[in-house]
Amino acid sequence: MPSRQVHLSGNLVAEEDAKISIFDSAVLLGDTVTESTRTFAHKPFKLEQHIDRLYKSLKVTRIDAGCDAAEMLRITTELLEANLPLYQSHEDCWLVHNISRGVSVPGPDPTVQRSSATVMIYTQPMDLRGWAKYYVEGCHAVTPMSRIVPSQSLDARIKNRSRMSYTLAEMEVKLVDSEAQSVILDIDGNVAENKGGNIFLVSDGVLKTPAPRNCLAGLSRETILELAQQLDIPSQETTLQPYDFYTADEAFFTSTPYCIMPATKFNGLPVGDENVGPVTKKLLAAWSELVGIDIAKQALDQMKS
Repeated sequence: MPSRQVHLSGNLVAEEDAKISIFDSAVLLGDTVTESTRTFAHKPFKLEQHIDRLYKSLKVTRIDAGCDAAEMLRITTELLEANLPLYQSHEDCWLVHNISRGVSVPGPDPTVQRSSATVMIYTQPMDLRGWAKYYVEGCHAVTPMSRIVPSQSLDARIKNRSRMSYTLAEMEVKLVDSEAQSVILDIDGNVAENKGGNIFLVSDGVLKTPAPRNCLAGLSRETILELAQQLDIPSQETTLQPYDFYTADEAFFTSTPYCIMPATKFNGLPVGDENVGPVTKKLLAAWSELVGIDIAKQALDQMKS
C-alpha cells in the first residue's frame, strides 16, 4: 500500500522517510510555529485563514519560511491532493503545518536563522473516537492549578508548538477526573483557554467567550461567533471567571478536530441541567449544515468501526 506523503522543506517524501536534524530548533528549542486545519468531506475548512494566521505568527517570530502565503497555499493543496486517494470517502484528515527556524547552533544569539527554515506539512487521519461520547453526554471541565502563560511573556495569538504548560495543566486536571478537560485560568483568575481550544458558555440566552487577550483567537471560535450571528444568538467577547461557568446554563469547547465539545460538569458541579443544551445543539447543527456532514455522527460512527 502506498505511503502518505509529507512536504519537508520543498520536497514530497514518504511519511516514514520524513526526518529532521536533532539540531533543528524545533527539537532543541521548541522554536516552531504551527497551524492545524481539518477537512470535511475531503475539503479543507478555512485553509486560507489558517495560512494567513500562520504568516502572522511567522512575522512576529521573525521566521522566514522561504515562500509567501500564496505559495504555501499551493504546496499545501498539492500535498493534500496527493494524499486524499489514501483516505476512504467517509474519512477526513488533519492538515498540519510546523515551521521551525531551522538548524540551531549554540551561541550568544539563538534568534539568528543559520539555515533555511524547516517546513513540515503533513496529513493525518482524523481520529475522533476520544471525543465522540462528549457530543452526547458532555465532558467534565476542570480548572488546573497551573495558569496560562501570560500574554506579557508570550502572546497567545502566536500559535506555537511549545506546549509543555498545556500538558502540565492537563496532567493536573486528570488527577481530579481521568477524562477531565482543562479550563485554564490566567494569572488574574480569569478563564483563558483549553490546551487546544477556546471556551464558551451560554447564560440567559447570551453566548459568551473570553476576549482574545489571554487566549488564542481560534478559527473554530470565529466560526461559532459567525454562526451565532446568523442564528440571531446574542454573543459577547468578555472577561469570564469560574463563577460564570458554575452558574452558566450551557458550556462548550471549540477546536479544529471536534468543532464543538459540550461540557455538562464544571469542577464537579452540573452545568445547567447536566445535559447538552439547546443552544449548543443548535450551533452544532448549523456547523454541520455549513460543511455538509453531520459532525457528531461522523465521530460516533468511528466508535462502531
